[in-house]
Amino acid sequence: MLEFILQLIITPVVLLAAAKSMRGVSVKDNKAAIWTSVWIILVGFVIGWLLTFLLNLATLGIFWLIGLGIITRTIAYAIIIELVDKFRKDFHTKGFMPSLWLAIILALAWGLVDWIV
Repeated sequence: MLEFILQLIITPVVLLAAAKSMRGVSVKDNKAAIWTSVWIILVGFVIGWLLTFLLNLATLGIFWLIGLGIITRTIAYAIIIELVDKFRKDFHTKGFMPSLWLAIILALAWGLVDWIV
């Protein structure tokens, strides 16, 4: 539960920082960052496992077998960010690469939270 609360705190901060520093990511305001982060976390919880499973299946589980499952998980979250982008008017990514970089940054931030907790 603590990890979930920390993700809810860290994700909007990462979204706002990415919007300021990356050319392909835009967030309207702080409220939009909070709601977008809730959407990313919830959609990730609901279908993240399915996307990760499908990506592992598509790669024949090679990344998972050699201990690099984080790659397929990050790509799954990039797809989730793209999905959230389609449903939110106040959050936008220009193409898949900014979503992928945002997913990498989120994975690093969430990994740091896991390491601390």
